[in-house]
Amino acid sequence: MQERKIRPRDRDAVLQALRAGVVPGTGQYLIQVGRAREVQALIADAERIVRGGTAFRVVVGEYGSGKTFFLRLVRALAHEMSLVTAYADLNPDRRIYATGGQARSLFAELMKNLATRSKPEGGALAAVLERFIASAIEDARKSGEAPETLIMRKCAHLTEMVNGYDFATVLAAYWRGHNEGNETLKLDAIRWFRGEFTTRTDARQALGVRTIVDDATVYDQIKLMAAFVRLAGYDGMLVALDEVVNLYKLANPAARNANYEQILRILNDVLQGTVEGLGFIMGCTPDSLFDTRRGIYSYAALQSRLAENTFAKGGLIDYQHPVLHLSALTREDLYMLLENIRRVYALGDPSKYLLPDDGIQAFMHHCEKRVGESYFRTPRTTITAFINLLSVLEQYPETPWTAMIEKLVVEKDEGGAAELEIIGETTEGEGFAGFQL
Repeated sequence: MQERKIRPRDRDAVLQALRAGVVPGTGQYLIQVGRAREVQALIADAERIVRGGTAFRVVVGEYGSGKTFFLRLVRALAHEMSLVTAYADLNPDRRIYATGGQARSLFAELMKNLATRSKPEGGALAAVLERFIASAIEDARKSGEAPETLIMRKCAHLTEMVNGYDFATVLAAYWRGHNEGNETLKLDAIRWFRGEFTTRTDARQALGVRTIVDDATVYDQIKLMAAFVRLAGYDGMLVALDEVVNLYKLANPAARNANYEQILRILNDVLQGTVEGLGFIMGCTPDSLFDTRRGIYSYAALQSRLAENTFAKGGLIDYQHPVLHLSALTREDLYMLLENIRRVYALGDPSKYLLPDDGIQAFMHHCEKRVGESYFRTPRTTITAFINLLSVLEQYPETPWTAMIEKLVVEKDEGGAAELEIIGETTEGEGFAGFQL
């Protein structure tokens, strides 16, 4: 069977990201292996959102186990099902609950990364607004109703939600900006939707509204946006929050508990069906979930709701449970992954492979000797080392791959930047000793 060629742009995007130890923004399908049951479980969640239901998942995995890659893959699949996605990493300046602007900062990041199938990399808020306006104009033309009146009527049920009336008012302001060619008014409306106004006075002067997105209303604004994207013609919204471990790291117990309480509020809304067409997926490490002193399980109400299924023992896994453990890649999965990376590196041309099949097996054996079985359980540094090996083989084609692998140093991934280096000399004495990769 003829190999499909890979575009240089996709190749570079995948390899540059993997070499830096981060998740590729595009081209995940080129390297995806394993975890078919987990992917199917999240597809089922997306289908439920499409039907107007809700979903909540906590994806648990060790550092470097592929959580971020998995979350990005799920978002890409959600786009194919006409869902809008929003994504953000939690950090000390972005929290689910705060009183010093950190929650509003999280919301701004989510809106910045709002994505659709046509704009998978984010920045889709304006496109979603334009799609709604175009639909409203078309409906107004058919009914003979004034577009602004029709917009307010379409948004009538939003006014029953927190900040809903001002949400509808800002939508109408965006329509006026669109109709009058007033780019400033449109930009002010987008700023409001993104949560970028810091004072109510500025929002009132620019848009005639009395509320802004603040720390106290972030989750309510997310629910508003989920309802709005359905009005705009999409089937729902999936919110992905990664690095939940940063809540676990908060030194202040009151701040941690306040964030866990907000997670509980989200979970209760989802379980009780008080929202429609909205799903959440959160990525965290085992400690940040199971630690009963600082983790999510330290909040008793969350622990009871997220407790493991006692019947899922002896190799049985409940894929419908809110907590989804990412299974470790098997050795066979990792071999296929390295094969895929070799293919991507060669632009899909087998004649340009820099390493034979025996070379991949030798590389894996070397990694296992260096760091044990963690080389495939948390494969981030293994993948980076493999790309570094291919890079040096490409630059020094006269050097046998066997000699290169023997000199490869791979450090165990402890959740930080790993040090990888290839030490040796070329066959012609041109040294790359101490070459830091």
